[in-house]
Order: sequence, then C-alpha cells, then structure tokens
Amino acid sequence: MNTVNPVLNRRQWLNRMGSGLGGAALAEMLMKEQAAGAAAPLADHGVLGATHWQPKAKRIIYLFMSGGPSQLDLYDYKPLLNQRHGEQLPDSVRGGQRLTGMSGNQSSIPMVGSPFKFRQHGQSGGWYSELLPHTAGVADHLCVIRSMFTESINHGPGVTFFQTGSQIAGRPSMGAWLSYGLGADNTNLPSFTVLITKGKGGQPLGAHLWGSGFLPTKHQGVLFRAAKDPVLYLGNPEGVSDASRRAMLDRLRELHEHQFAGTPDVEIQNRIDHYEMAYRMQSSIPEATDFSDEPQHVLDMYGSEVKTPGTFAANCLQARRLAERGVRFIQLYHQDWDHHGGLPGALPRLCQETDQPAAALVKDLRQRGLLDDTLVVWGGEFGRTNYCQGKIQPNFGRDHHPRCFTAWMAGGGVKPGILHGETDEFGYNVVRDGLHIHDFHATILHLLGIDHERLTYKFQGRRYRLTDIHGHVVKGLLA
Repeated sequence: MNTVNPVLNRRQWLNRMGSGLGGAALAEMLMKEQAAGAAAPLADHGVLGATHWQPKAKRIIYLFMSGGPSQLDLYDYKPLLNQRHGEQLPDSVRGGQRLTGMSGNQSSIPMVGSPFKFRQHGQSGGWYSELLPHTAGVADHLCVIRSMFTESINHGPGVTFFQTGSQIAGRPSMGAWLSYGLGADNTNLPSFTVLITKGKGGQPLGAHLWGSGFLPTKHQGVLFRAAKDPVLYLGNPEGVSDASRRAMLDRLRELHEHQFAGTPDVEIQNRIDHYEMAYRMQSSIPEATDFSDEPQHVLDMYGSEVKTPGTFAANCLQARRLAERGVRFIQLYHQDWDHHGGLPGALPRLCQETDQPAAALVKDLRQRGLLDDTLVVWGGEFGRTNYCQGKIQPNFGRDHHPRCFTAWMAGGGVKPGILHGETDEFGYNVVRDGLHIHDFHATILHLLGIDHERLTYKFQGRRYRLTDIHGHVVKGLLA
C-alpha cells in the first residue's frame, strides 16, 4: 500500500522538484542569487568587499551599561536641581510627556538634586561627578554626548533599540551587521564577540541582542564565558586527537558539500563555516584569553579585579586583547544600573566597578597606538528622571527618562575632548543638537567607512538596514 504525505517541507519540495525542469531552473536561480551575494557565504572582506570611503575606525568596543545610568549624577551637572530640591516639576518643563507606569500615578513629582559633587575637567571644561575620577582623567580623549534621546521608555525595547536599530526583537544586531558588511580581519577568531560581567542582577540580557536576525547565522556574536573554557564545545572530547578531529571535520564537510550541491541552502554553508571556525579557535582562544603575558603595570591600570574572570575590569582587558588581534566588534555588558530606589548607595558601587577599567581601556589603547582606529563607546538604553520616584528620602531613586541622557565615544575618528549637545537647566529636555539612536548608528557606520543607506539585506521582499529608513551622520562628532 502506498502512503502519501500531503505535507512537504521546503527541503522535500526542492528535492522532488529537482527531478524536473522546473526544479533545475529553481536550483540554478538559487545558486545565482547566492553568487550575487544576496545570501551567499561571505568572503573575509564581507559583502561590501571594500568600504565606501576610507574608514577612521577599524573596530568597535562597546561598553553597554544596561539599566539606564543616571546622567544627572554622572555627567550632566544641574545645580538648579539642588537649589529647587523638593519642588514640583513645572508643567511647562514636562510638557505633557508620558511617564512610566512606575511614577505616572504619583500625586507628586518632586525634583531632586544630585547628592554627588561635580568638578570641571579637561580643555572642554566638562563637568564630571566625583564618582568618575578615572573617566574625568581621560576627559580630553572623550567625545561626551549629552543630548541622546529615544522613544523607548522600558528596558527590553530600549536595549534592543540600541543593539539592533529596532525596538522589536528579531533584527540583526549591530555587530552582526558589521560582520556581514566588513567580514573579519582575523579568520582564526570570530568577528563579533560578547562579554557579560558575571554575577550582576537587573534586567535580563537575551541572545537576540547579539543575534544575527535574518542575516546568515555565521554573523551572530560569540559569547565568552567567565570560566576555564571561555567558549563552549571547543575542546576535543577525551580520547579524540587533533588528527582525528581534523579527519572528522573533513568528512563532515564533504557530506555538507554534497548536501549543498543538491539543496543550495546558505545555512548548510554556514554550518561548515561554524565547524571550521571552532577548529581554528581551539588554538586562538586560549592564547587570546591568557593574561599571563600582560605586564604588571598594565594589570594595575585596570584595577584590582582584573585577574578575576568575568569582572568588568577583566572584560575590558580582554576586549583590548581581542581588538589588537583583529576582532571587529567587541560588546561588553554591565548590568544593574536601574536605580528606581537606593541610588545614592548603589551608584557609587557601580562606578567603582566600571570607572577605572573603562578609563584604563582608553589609556591602554592609546599607549599601544590602537585608539586612533578603535572606537570605544559607553552608554545605556536611556537616562533617569530629574524627579524622585516616590517620596523624597535619603536613599531615593529616579525613574526611566528617554528624553535626554548621556553617552560618550573615544578614538576611532571622533573629536576628542568635546561636549556635544545640551539639555535644559532642569535636565529634562534636549535644547541643542539632539542625537537620536538612528543618528548614533549612522555616525558609527560612517566612522567605519560605511554609508548606512547602502549596507542592506533583502528579506521577505524588503531591503533592511541597521538604521531602517532613518538616520543622519552627525558631522559635529567627526574629527
């Protein structure tokens, strides 16, 4: 008796159609499409082949402070808030803007000044909190943007927006776009790596933040762990020699290539690439993650926690080592900046963990001649309100504030020692040179030699890009 299954998946349909002229034509069309670069395995130089103009930056180290650091207590000094501490936020300042559900139902929204002292530093005269002495020490190398703004008012969409250019999860991350467009400088290491500070609380971080979305999976970020084996499943199982592993991979490659010849699916080629990269990483990862060759004065510069795997200090040093070995995009996450309460006690601890290592990274790159072509970025998904969440108390907190917040960049072709943008005297609204996330992304891509409107990928009938249909390069940030 013949059994007929009326439901065919894509692979079965292609195989059956392959016996006829229609299937042959379809297979030829798919292979031509791949040859044209729409979904083909990429060369080391990426789909662009060459940048659109001479790049200022070759790589990015992105220090993402997840949770929303308080710009009013770190970078955006507002003495008027201290003078009017406890007074109600004027309606003329708020302008009817929405509040989160956590403070929108408050009968009172009292303004609250910063309990921390500020001083001016650098030739620009920028104000830095006493919590950031090391960052203030490199002020002349920083481009401080005090006028960032976003539409996202909650963490999930906010972090996703910065990492992917969309508030909705599923789009390719920035690192994936760069891997797709520019390829890799070192074929023995992934072009996109991710390091997360160990043991931090706060909002969770999902793999979609460093995922490849609809781009080929080979472009997703490789997560480094704070463990003996930083990358899972690289080592050979007990009893398996390097020669046996190589022979196994060669035979597996032959099977995949045979499968690809009959069913030209890009993910088959991606699988081959993943296996080959893992094999090469067996030797490259241990070397890149071994700090034993670092001089003591360099370790001291990053702080006392640098030898503890998974700390922000260790991750910053690791980022420098990956950068000098040709990794294109190095993403660091440091969580727990979400201070709805307990800010005066919590914020100093966070700064103690991050201030010295972040500044040391800038100094270390500069001393090695790497800062000129390495773009370092620091920031979170939004800022904090100028008013108190709940009643004013000694250990107060601030709510989410997307209307204005601060980020900084260093190296990689940005103007050093400048202040970009300005907020009002209440620290509630941008009054000069506002900088949206899409503009932020467009400018970063420009520094890497990429026209943000020309790095696209066709998916489900539409061409997508990191900046969607928005974004302008901010010339005032460029050196």
